[in-house]
Amino acid sequence: MILIDVRGHGSSDKPHDSDAYTMKKMVSDVVAVLDKLKIGKAHFLGYSLGGWLGFGIAEYAPKRIYSLIIGAAHPYEPSADELADYESAIELWKKGIRAVIASIEKETGSKMTPERKAYLMSNDPKAIAALMSAEDFTLNLEDVLPTMDKPCLVYAGEADTLFHSNAKKCVKSMPNAAFVSLRGLGHKEVRDRADVVLPHITKFLEKVRQKRARS
Repeated sequence: MILIDVRGHGSSDKPHDSDAYTMKKMVSDVVAVLDKLKIGKAHFLGYSLGGWLGFGIAEYAPKRIYSLIIGAAHPYEPSADELADYESAIELWKKGIRAVIASIEKETGSKMTPERKAYLMSNDPKAIAALMSAEDFTLNLEDVLPTMDKPCLVYAGEADTLFHSNAKKCVKSMPNAAFVSLRGLGHKEVRDRADVVLPHITKFLEKVRQKRARS
């Protein structure tokens, strides 16, 4: 597995200019990692922002993937609820990391794990706010759907009110995709429930492997 911190996160560069976060630039980061490691093609897995990036890879670098696994994301223009959620998140990040942690703990009703807190503390709030303010963050990539002929698994939590319905919808326009709805789980819960998500992913990848072996 190759784990990448997308620009603006973790150990990657954290520019404060929203123009640094175009979809093409973020896809080029993934391609640069593959090039550096001399990997021609890979399976791509992304959740939420990473899932959105998956549609960008299908648009700008489809020859570099064997398959796509996209969690809690869709290629359509954001709804009014999504835009309101983004604006709220931007304002929260502008207040700083500690405000973000406090908000998450209040929402979940529990203390954050030390590992999760350490990861959040490694981020730059101004960079996250810049990313979410980028024009491409609301980019409509719907036209790419009919061209996504590589095997694709899309999944979302049934209780994910922002992303479930559109994630399910987009699969209908994709020629080689399946959708998995995770019962009773919301956006943040799906991210943390590897025990629920991984069986679907491993089953999907095994089918892709078997198909490639036969071809």
